[in-house]
Amino acid sequence: MATGPGAPAPPQPTMAALVPRVAAAFAAPHVEIDALCLTSVSLTLAVGEPLRQIHAGRLEPAKIDVRVLLPSRDIDLAFPAPADGRAAGHGAPVLRRRWLALRNAQAQVLRENLMALRTTHGVDVHVRFRALPFTPPVQLYLLGGSEALFAYYTLARLEREVGDEHLVVYDAEGTRAMLFAFERGAGPRDTAFVDQSRKWFEALWGTISSELVLTP
Repeated sequence: MATGPGAPAPPQPTMAALVPRVAAAFAAPHVEIDALCLTSVSLTLAVGEPLRQIHAGRLEPAKIDVRVLLPSRDIDLAFPAPADGRAAGHGAPVLRRRWLALRNAQAQVLRENLMALRTTHGVDVHVRFRALPFTPPVQLYLLGGSEALFAYYTLARLEREVGDEHLVVYDAEGTRAMLFAFERGAGPRDTAFVDQSRKWFEALWGTISSELVLTP
């Protein structure tokens, strides 16, 4: 296995890999981030570091464009789902409400924290969301047109406390998923992956996705 300077970067847990790459993306005058994910938890957390650096005066972007594709509230989610089929009739609606509340809360925090830079720092900020008609089996982050970060949502049998209820579910822990990094110019494989990921995202954004409403 190649381990030299030109070798591909090894995968890392999502938060370990995403935070420094998002922070680096904010060093550009025009920040461009496109994401496809289940709730936007990882992205919201990752944006926290560059926001701190902006408020500290260490980063000074002039324009920020963020687009996020999230599952629609109108679909039956493939996951999270009750692991016990006998509990599906009761557990599925509870899990759906929990997911929807998390999706909405994280997206609102992401949007409000970024949009606040218009007032505090005069940054030209645009944050847009669109809804997917399916549950994404992967998370994808496109940074500045030059990087693609990709991870699988790997399902496991997990225990969740939802309100006063204890549920056993099939779900994925996106913040711990192994994130693979690809960079344009790092070789034909990486460049092709970045280009095809960009085409895939733009196709979803411009075809089967719909307006996303952040309401309960």
